[in-house]
Amino acid sequence: LNWKKVNVVKLAGQYPLVQNLTVTEGGTANMTCRVEYNDNTSLQWSNPAQQTLFFGDKKALRDNRIELVRASWSELIISIHDVTLSDEGMYTCSLFTMPVRTAKAYLTVLGVPEKPQIDGLTKPAIEGDHITLTCMTQGSKPAADLRWFRNEKEIKGAKEVNASGKTFTVRSSLQLHVGRNDDGVAYTCKVDHEALTQTPQQATEVLEVHYAPHVEVTPSLTVPQEGQYLKLECVSKGNPSPDPVMWTKDGGDLPDLDRMIVEGRELTFTSLNKTDNGTYRCEASNHLGTSSAEYVLYVYDPNAIGQHGTDHALIGGVVAVVVFVTLCLIIVLGRYLARHKGTYLTNEAKGADDAPDADTAIINAEGNHAHAEEKKEYFI
Repeated sequence: LNWKKVNVVKLAGQYPLVQNLTVTEGGTANMTCRVEYNDNTSLQWSNPAQQTLFFGDKKALRDNRIELVRASWSELIISIHDVTLSDEGMYTCSLFTMPVRTAKAYLTVLGVPEKPQIDGLTKPAIEGDHITLTCMTQGSKPAADLRWFRNEKEIKGAKEVNASGKTFTVRSSLQLHVGRNDDGVAYTCKVDHEALTQTPQQATEVLEVHYAPHVEVTPSLTVPQEGQYLKLECVSKGNPSPDPVMWTKDGGDLPDLDRMIVEGRELTFTSLNKTDNGTYRCEASNHLGTSSAEYVLYVYDPNAIGQHGTDHALIGGVVAVVVFVTLCLIIVLGRYLARHKGTYLTNEAKGADDAPDADTAIINAEGNHAHAEEKKEYFI
């Protein structure tokens, strides 16, 4: 019984063991075949065309890329250098027992995609143009994936895959409506593929966009005063750059070039006076158009807007409020006094109705007042 068990174990151990393998094109494939028990029986590796590569330690196929790594009673290891796509397929390891026992391993060869190319870029593009950027890569297996980036932000393109032999050609297109914000933007196409583990393939194109200028005038002072230094800057954005710019005053040339100095985009007043009042216009042009902006200059008298002008205005406001409150108090007090004076006269008149003289009238008034108090107490 034990002898039978040993034979069963040996029989199971005499089946060759192999593993599938994936190698990148141009790499090296190490094909390994092992057995646990072997009674001096030879191992053999054959290619997908059933051609013998090695029989034990003896090379059978003349291919300098194929070499023996190790040969023993328990394993046979061979290597295939500079692997090509044609090397892909099912390889067979045979153990020459009776009957012959075999095991099969599939060698997968990855096709490395070529560096992508971007087509369709016109230099320069004009603002408002519609352009199509196309990115293409060839030689991938399986088909590669293409990703677009606008600077660092990923954007979506339209992908197309075509088979060419054992490899694939992949294209991705990107539709753009070009604006001035696209000027100087880098559009990058990256290839994603399992064969590119360390050095990703990518291509980048920087978009140049020409557009008409836009102009603004910025002053160096908020409230320009006589005798001050003032600088007006003509901020013009355009591509090509609209240089130089042109300054005019009230539709004509600048009148005083001794005090008004033009340097590049800047108009400088060395010492302002009232004669400088007017509308100053800056104009910039390139081959796509012209743009202008105006600045109305009014030179203030420094004595009219002194340093404490704000404080005087505040004090004046406080005084006005105080005067108004005082008048209101006087009016209310006057009405109060007038009302009480009328009451006194009325009481005095009541006492004088039946009095022969003034003293009697006062006594009668006091009596009536007392009587009224008595009535008041009575009614209470």
